[in-house]
Amino acid sequence: MLDFFTIFSKGGLVLWCFQGVRGPAATAPVNALIRSVLLQERGGNNSFTHEALTLKYKLDNQFELVFVVGFQKILTLTYVDKLIDDVHKEFRDKYRNEFQQKGALGLLNGTFDFKDDFMRLLRDAEESSKVRAPTVMKTFEQSLKSQKTVKCMIETRGEKPKEKVKTKKNKGSKKEGAEAVTASGKASVGEKQQPSPAGDREELTKDEILQKNREEFFRRHMKAGEKSSKSPKPEVQKEKGKKPRVWDLGNSNAKVLDYSNPATNGSAEACPAEEFDPDRALGDRNREPGRLYDLEYESEDEAEEEKVLQNPSKPSVKKGGLGGMFGMLKGLVGSKSLTREDMDPVLEKMKDHLIAKNVAAEIAVQLCESVAKKLEGKVMGTFTTVTSTVKQALQEALVQILQPQRRVDVLRDVMDAQRHRRPYVVTFCGVNGVGKSTNLAKISFWLIENGFSVLIAACDTFRAGAVEQLRTHTRRLNALHPPESHGGRTMVQLYEKGYGKDAAGIAMEAISYARNQGFDVVLVDTAGRMQDNAPLMTALAKLIAVNAPDLVLFVGEALVGNEAVDQLVKFNKALADHSMAQTPRLIDGIVLTKFDTIDDKVGAAISMTYITSKPIVFVGTGQTYCDLRSLNAKAVVAALMKA
Repeated sequence: MLDFFTIFSKGGLVLWCFQGVRGPAATAPVNALIRSVLLQERGGNNSFTHEALTLKYKLDNQFELVFVVGFQKILTLTYVDKLIDDVHKEFRDKYRNEFQQKGALGLLNGTFDFKDDFMRLLRDAEESSKVRAPTVMKTFEQSLKSQKTVKCMIETRGEKPKEKVKTKKNKGSKKEGAEAVTASGKASVGEKQQPSPAGDREELTKDEILQKNREEFFRRHMKAGEKSSKSPKPEVQKEKGKKPRVWDLGNSNAKVLDYSNPATNGSAEACPAEEFDPDRALGDRNREPGRLYDLEYESEDEAEEEKVLQNPSKPSVKKGGLGGMFGMLKGLVGSKSLTREDMDPVLEKMKDHLIAKNVAAEIAVQLCESVAKKLEGKVMGTFTTVTSTVKQALQEALVQILQPQRRVDVLRDVMDAQRHRRPYVVTFCGVNGVGKSTNLAKISFWLIENGFSVLIAACDTFRAGAVEQLRTHTRRLNALHPPESHGGRTMVQLYEKGYGKDAAGIAMEAISYARNQGFDVVLVDTAGRMQDNAPLMTALAKLIAVNAPDLVLFVGEALVGNEAVDQLVKFNKALADHSMAQTPRLIDGIVLTKFDTIDDKVGAAISMTYITSKPIVFVGTGQTYCDLRSLNAKAVVAALMKA
C-alpha cells in the first residue's frame, strides 16, 4: 500500500497530492528528498530512503514537474515503477495544453482534478502485479529439438571428431611443411654449388651482401679491440664518500638533535630552542594574519581573456568558406527536446574525462546519470549545442555538490564554546601517512593567529616518533608566537603520556586538563589506521563515543581516486557499527591534504563530498604553516573541467 503520491513543480508549488494512509503528512520526507537529492544534484538513483519510508521520484524537465511516491521500506512493491511512469504520462498528457498556453500562471490558477485517473492507474498497476499466469512447460513440438532431423543430429555428432582429426592433420602438415622447408634449404645449399642459368645473378648478389656484412662486422670488432687495448687517460680522482646534507630548516648542531641524555629526555623545557628561519616556516609574510584564503585556480576563459588583452592587435584566425559555416552549425539543436540518445555520446566522453581527473568511477557514472535525468526532455534553444548544454549542467551539478548543506564555521563554534566556558574539541582521524599531524599543526597555527589557545593531545601512542613530531611542532609554534607576545600566556601546549597507553583515556585527561587550565581548543591527534582493521576502528569509535568531540575531521589525501570512496564509506560504517550509542557519531567534515601535488586532477574532492555529503573544511597546499586554504568550489570545478 502506498503512503502518499504527490506531484509538485520545481518551484515548490504542490499541484496534486494523494494520502494513502492516515498519519503524518508527506511534508518531512519530501523536504528531505528535495534537500538531499534534488538540490544537491544527486539524481543518479531514482530511489531515496528517509527513516521508515522509501521514496521514488521521476522528473519532467519539459514542464519542470516532480512526481514522488512514498511507501514503507519493508514492503516490496513491484508495481511502483510502472505506476509512476503511467501517472507521469497521464498527467502531462491531460494538462499539456494548460502548461503550454498559460505557463506559470497555469500552475498558480489551475485546478488539477486527478484523483479518479490516479485510482484507476493504481488499480491497474496492482492487478497487473498480483495475478501472473503460471509458466507452462513447452511441448516437444515447440522446442528447437523437434525442428532438427535425425540426419542433422547424426552429422553434428560426427563433426567433432572430424574437426579433431583435421586439427591433428593440420599440426602434422605444419611439421611436414617445416621439414620440407629445411630439406629445401639443404637442397638450396647444395644447389648453390651448381650454376643455374636463370637465378645466378640473384644468388651472387645475396652472397656478396652477406660477405660484405660479415667483413664489416669483423672490422667493427677489430676496432673495438684496438680501442680497448689503448691505455686509458688519467682521470681526475673523485672524492670518496657522501657529504652530509644540511637542511634549510634544520640545525647543523648534532647536540640539539641528540635526545639520548637521560637528563633531558626530549622534553620541551630541557631542550635548547631550535633555530630556524621564520620566513621559510611561514611562507608568505605579506599575508593577512589569521585569514584563511580560498583556493585559487585560473579557468580557461580567464586565460583566453588575458591573452586577448595582451595581444589586441593580433587578428583572430577564422575559417573561410562554407566549411567554417557548417562547422559552426554542427551539433546545433533547434528548439527540440533533448533525448537520451542525443546525450549519450557526450556523457560518455564526460564520464571518461571525470575518471581521468581522479573522480571515482562509480561517482562519475552517477554524476552523468544525474545530469541525463536533469536534461532529458528539456527544450533547448536554437543556437545551443548538446555538448555545451551537458557541460554547463555538469558544472552546475559539481558546484552544488561541493557547496555543503551545513557549513562548518570553526571560529564561530570556538567562540560559542568560550561563552559556555568549555574547550572546543576537534578529533582528527584517517589512514596512515595522509598528513594528520602536519595539518593539525597548520590548524593550530591558524587558531593561534586568531587569538585562541590550543592544547594538542598526543593520542597516537602507536607510531614511533609521533609524540616527538608533535613536540617539535609545539616548540616551533611557541617560537613563532612566544608568550611575551600574548601577555605571558602560552598559546600552544602538548599533552602527552608516552606510548602504549589507551588513546581514549589520554584524550579524556587532555580535555579535563584544558578545561581546568582555560585552553580554548583541544586538537586530538589519533593513530593512522586502515579502514579494514576492525580492532583499531573499534578503538577509534570508543575514543569518539567516550569524549564526544565537537568536530570529527577525516583527513584524506587528494592523490587517491576510488580509494577515497572506500575509505570514507568504511570509516563511517565502522564508527556506526562499533559505537555503543543509539545515534552513533560519524564524520563531520574533511581535511583534504597534498592538494599542491595533483595539478588539475582534483577529482578526490568530488568523490569525498559526494559520498558523504560532508563539507571540506580545510585544504592543505604545502609544507609551511601558512599553506592552509578553504575550499573554493568554482576553482575546483574549473580545474576539473579543464581539457
